[in-house]
Amino acid sequence: MRLRNDPNAMRRATDPREFGRVAVLLGGDSSEREISLLSGNAVLAGLKRRGVDAHAFDPRDQALTQVLEFDRVWIALHGPGGEDGTLQGALEYLGVPYTGSAVMGSAIGMDKLRTKRLAHAVGVATADYVVLRGPQDFEVAIERLGVPMIIKPATQGSSVGMSKVERAEDLPGAYQLAAGIESSVFAEPWITGKEYTVAVLQGRALPAIRIETPKTFYDYEAKYFRDDTRYFCPCGLSTPAEQHLANLAVAAFDAVGAGGWGRADFMMDTTGRPLLLEINTIPGMTDHSLVPMAARAAGIDFDELVWRVLETSFTRVRA
Repeated sequence: MRLRNDPNAMRRATDPREFGRVAVLLGGDSSEREISLLSGNAVLAGLKRRGVDAHAFDPRDQALTQVLEFDRVWIALHGPGGEDGTLQGALEYLGVPYTGSAVMGSAIGMDKLRTKRLAHAVGVATADYVVLRGPQDFEVAIERLGVPMIIKPATQGSSVGMSKVERAEDLPGAYQLAAGIESSVFAEPWITGKEYTVAVLQGRALPAIRIETPKTFYDYEAKYFRDDTRYFCPCGLSTPAEQHLANLAVAAFDAVGAGGWGRADFMMDTTGRPLLLEINTIPGMTDHSLVPMAARAAGIDFDELVWRVLETSFTRVRA
């Protein structure tokens, strides 16, 4: 039976039996499989500690139609196929309620270019950019953005395929790296400033986190495996500045149609203006992850966090 999204159906659960039998979708076959397994198993353990009848479900090894044996799904899949609206559309077709953003918000949120365009339209500033379709665009990128710059695949998460270009002659190699992963590639100027992230849970922003890494940028290794990445929460901003950042995060989520839970990432430029980097509709839930860290600062432990994310599945109502 088809589902429809009804934000007014959101409610708090007081008994784990209200969720029924839950599948935690983890693993998958994207470039972020390793992190998805870590996230999904952490989520699974948290739900079980709260008494939820939860089970691991890896769509790489099981037919997706087997989710019909469950009452709802906690999506812990990262990257293309799990975070980009594809899975969400399949679950809508099958009539199985799921956590987080719906099809449109997931698809747009996974696309950094379209997120930037929509965010800009509602007044959330983002960095300038040049779309790279091939070598014919390199000269324009150098002239407009200068060096250093950063090259990004448009629809990958966890900084997969991203690289810093410090010299013009390094641009072709960086482009090839990104284009080898996907065809949609763009360049942004390198922003030297402080990096912040704001988690969003059930429509409200959690405390902001400031990130410092000894790496060139906050890449895959720094996000998940290094112990010398530093996180600051409280983030050091004034109360009005942090509230402004929170408002921008919620506005960016609204602009792309995202909902339920997630994260918005920002860099401060030299004037102290926050620039949106991207939103994440299914962020990591590992022991190095930012949403659990922000939740703890708000007095929400990990088990309560995964419970509240599961509550977002109530907004998927059978039509």
